[in-house]
Amino acid sequence: MSELTRPVPAADGLRRIAAEVLSDLRAVDGALYAAVAATPTPTLDRALRRLSHAADHSKISFAIAGALSLAGSRPRRAALAGVGAIAVASASANLLGKRLVRRDRPDREAARVTVDRHVPMPRSASFPSGHTASAVAFATAVGTVLPAASVPLGLLAGAVGYSRIHTGVHYPGDVAAGAVLGVASAATALAVASARLPASYPRGATPE
Repeated sequence: MSELTRPVPAADGLRRIAAEVLSDLRAVDGALYAAVAATPTPTLDRALRRLSHAADHSKISFAIAGALSLAGSRPRRAALAGVGAIAVASASANLLGKRLVRRDRPDREAARVTVDRHVPMPRSASFPSGHTASAVAFATAVGTVLPAASVPLGLLAGAVGYSRIHTGVHYPGDVAAGAVLGVASAATALAVASARLPASYPRGATPE
């Protein structure tokens, strides 16, 4: 049997298809990043840069948690759940995700991201977005315990995630992965909380 007619093993075929799909997704990811970089938005540039910087080390989320802790027992439980979710998300993104994938940061200069958008380029790997993971984890956990906060915190988390693309430090795929990780981290934190404090965090209080 010649090399041309020899059957391709199923595993090799699946690996080839997976590699091709991954290549296509990276191309789309890069194209979306370039499109954002090339779109002039002078009114948004400074605001999103400030938001991105304010979200460093989850400063916004911790400030909100501090305010919630003063607002009564239920908001206090929501704040504790949110902080726990941030801890899970941060550890998962920085100690696992970034070390396993090791994706390079975008070339902001090559994409011609305007200087008005610039925040310091992190030295860590690009995938996943830790800022997004923590913001989404906090919003999901707090919103589950305190539903009235779910919409405003969800919008804030979305804005934080987009700001990381807008400022040129992450690809859209990094942010999408960070959002998924954030939801999973919130579910984990809530499950732990409900197991340890069932009266305060009912077992049904997990994000859908």
